[in-house]
Amino acid sequence: MTKLVTIFGGAGFVGRYIARRMAKEGWRVRVAGRRPNESMHVKPYGAPGQVEPVFCNIRDDDSVRAVMQGADAVVNCVGISDERGKQSFEAVQSEGAARIARIASDMGVARLVHLSAIGADLESTSKYLVSKAEGEAAILESFHDATILRPSVIFGTEDGFFNKIAGLSRFTPVMPVFSGDTRFQPVYVDDVAKAAVVAIIGGAAPGVYELGGSDVLTFREIMEKALKVSYRKRILVGLPMFVGHVMAGALSLVETLSLGAVPNFLMTRDQLRAMGDDNVVGDDVKTLADFGVEPVRLDTVLPEYLWRYRPSGQYDDIRDSAANLRG
Repeated sequence: MTKLVTIFGGAGFVGRYIARRMAKEGWRVRVAGRRPNESMHVKPYGAPGQVEPVFCNIRDDDSVRAVMQGADAVVNCVGISDERGKQSFEAVQSEGAARIARIASDMGVARLVHLSAIGADLESTSKYLVSKAEGEAAILESFHDATILRPSVIFGTEDGFFNKIAGLSRFTPVMPVFSGDTRFQPVYVDDVAKAAVVAIIGGAAPGVYELGGSDVLTFREIMEKALKVSYRKRILVGLPMFVGHVMAGALSLVETLSLGAVPNFLMTRDQLRAMGDDNVVGDDVKTLADFGVEPVRLDTVLPEYLWRYRPSGQYDDIRDSAANLRG
């Protein structure tokens, strides 16, 4: 019988890439999420009926147990970058991860892969990173042979990092830079998916892996690269963190006073705290290489999706090509 994998958050940014690759491996894929009707884009990843979106609320035991029925492997890609309503860091990234691992162990699931983050630390000042560390600890307590993937910032067509920087550049000639010297090691989303698939099919030993790309860049360098690819010339102004916290607090206050009508998608105080420490692969740790994955370079992928933020979109390249021909 064809094997089955349940992917929590399988319609999201990383999850959809894992779902597509697992379908290509010939597995049946169950994509679990809160809004299955908005997850129909995953169905064409496989043959009819091979990839199916199903409802699941990871805050509920019965809901989690139902979508794990018959699963040979489970992947948890559920994560949030900020808190809204019942979707708190603790509920989603700590308690939710713990629930998935506990039930997977009880049901005899063979393999569990969990998506965490570089910088997960119980002593962090960031609630996001603390909840990631709590989730890891809870998973390993219930499911000792789990594979935990800790990526640096992930880039790809649907990312919320480079898209946010390039998108902001369309509306302001001056862009603030906080923690400009903090280092990141951006990793391509499909490289993370490749690693997850190797773990699911048993091609790598269980354990904790830190995933980073081939480039290590400061936050200022990342902003400069996004602007260059977007053909935007903007003034980058380094500002102290306390100014960032004031700005983030004001944005969150506007969201609260508007009852969510004007959401704060720019930055929160917790996101600023998380940016205080370097986000790069550590020494003497398992990495992408242990999965046999050669990282895709940032420069080869960014132009494929940041072109939409250029002044004339895709026509900028056409205009440049015409200019070269005239020359």
